[in-house]
Amino acid sequence: MTVLFAFAPLFLAFELWQLVIAERYLGLKQIARGVDPRELGLGEATAAAWSLALFAYWLWMALLLVYPWGRLQALLLIGVSALGFLARRGCGIRWVLVILTFEGAVRIGMLLTLCVLAWRLLR
Repeated sequence: MTVLFAFAPLFLAFELWQLVIAERYLGLKQIARGVDPRELGLGEATAAAWSLALFAYWLWMALLLVYPWGRLQALLLIGVSALGFLARRGCGIRWVLVILTFEGAVRIGMLLTLCVLAWRLLR
């Protein structure tokens, strides 16, 4: 069980990486230039790593639902991710960065609580 919680810092780093990538491709400079981020494209290795990390992240969140410790954080992670996806689908490109930043901040908060929970379980 504690092995699952040990992945929380890894996914915390992944969330921070996602915020950096979002700022790079959807940032204010890109919006001011009128660039459509879908035309920029990611490198093949970056896109593959990102896709695999997202798959592992969702699998990890689903596995967290099995154990009572961290179940609330897992539910909130899944819920915030789903709501963020729905909100991003229905808004313009200018609001996507705002939604991604807010969504990332909430997920980072949940991951930090999981890191504290893991620390307490290990001690």
